[in-house]
Amino acid sequence: MGYYLRLAIISLRRNRILTALMVAAIALGIGMSMTSMTVLHMMSANPLSHKDEQVRRVQVDNWDANEPWDEDNPAEPPDLMTYQDVRNLVAAHKAEQEAGFFPNVLSLEPPQREIKPYMVEALFTTHGFFPIFEPPFKFGGGWSQAEDDNAARVAVIDQETNEKVFGGENSVGRKLRLSGEDYTVVGVLDKWHPTPLVYHIAAGAFNDPQAIFVPMSIGIEKQLVSGSNNSCYEDRSDPGYQGLLGSECIWIDLWVQVKDDADAQRYLSFLNNYVTEQKKNGRFPRPTNNKLRSVSEWLVAERVVSRDARTQVWLAFAFFAVCLINTVGLLLAKFMGKAPEIGLRRAVGASKPAVFAQYLTESGLVGLAGGVIGLAFTGLGLLALRKLYAGTSIEKLAQLDWTMVGLSLLIALVASLIAGLYPTWRACQVQPATQLKTQ
Repeated sequence: MGYYLRLAIISLRRNRILTALMVAAIALGIGMSMTSMTVLHMMSANPLSHKDEQVRRVQVDNWDANEPWDEDNPAEPPDLMTYQDVRNLVAAHKAEQEAGFFPNVLSLEPPQREIKPYMVEALFTTHGFFPIFEPPFKFGGGWSQAEDDNAARVAVIDQETNEKVFGGENSVGRKLRLSGEDYTVVGVLDKWHPTPLVYHIAAGAFNDPQAIFVPMSIGIEKQLVSGSNNSCYEDRSDPGYQGLLGSECIWIDLWVQVKDDADAQRYLSFLNNYVTEQKKNGRFPRPTNNKLRSVSEWLVAERVVSRDARTQVWLAFAFFAVCLINTVGLLLAKFMGKAPEIGLRRAVGASKPAVFAQYLTESGLVGLAGGVIGLAFTGLGLLALRKLYAGTSIEKLAQLDWTMVGLSLLIALVASLIAGLYPTWRACQVQPATQLKTQ
């Protein structure tokens, strides 16, 4: 193998302009395709892939009997739930864990006078959120069922808030003033940016997680509603907050964690029975249509990866195919231009497999060089996206990871070997006698 590598390097150096053209063609194709592929890779990630079957999104169809929730897809139930259903299902505790929640904002008043009060997005959730979604804790942990029941003023804060307010120290047990009340910090998260934000896609699949987490019962006590999405199909008879809690308006997310697929089926049976009982009270006028989707199924149902993103990847790989066709032509021209040399080597004893190995090795070197330079082009493409879409979700998606680095080099190598098959085969068909007669 080392012998063929030396021959390939000598051959590539001999005609540097042609080598540069082939390398550039592959590099441009890799740069274009992998820039699009990296964004798609980040968009289609599943941050809970290790427990995909255990974590389930709960959906029930409580919508208007005469109008489906999604007119384009009538079989689809609403993606959020009413307060009364979330309250009932969480209280029933038929799963290992339940997490009902909604986002809103709170005013944070730092103890340092030089830092002015500012608004932070908070997630009002039940205690099951933390074992279900597994945010990493730097200090402390979540709260208990008792603190949920009593609307205890406890909070989990993210790393950025802890650094800004408490200087990054272990702040567990310290007081944090939120909207005029003192909360006890029970946990501090480590760096955590799930992509996509699987637990609450409604407000933006690629947004940052909330900075503060507090019991959902506090939000109900304060008569807060979701800051991202509230939908009602009819006017409420009681326009007050209590009327909202007892209405068919949907505004709360509900997730559960089950043991396995069999346990999921048991929970779905419980859900069907629950809806049947509620129908006796005049609710759920539509046919029973409950869903208990896994995380991956939920991401597909919510169309986290847009059709435009997939189209862009196909177009980028079409451009890469054009680049490969040009590379095939350049390799063919180069190898056929060396027909006399090939004929001489065959005449002195080189076999067809030896010639094939030599020129396919040369094709592979071109691909590796194109892949390395293509990675640089990919980095530049992603940098341009981050600059162009600064402050948006695209900025966070345009990040190159080691998986895509390895994939880029592999695609470049395999593509160049495939591109080199026909030119190499043609080179192997050179007849030594014919070439020697013409010299």
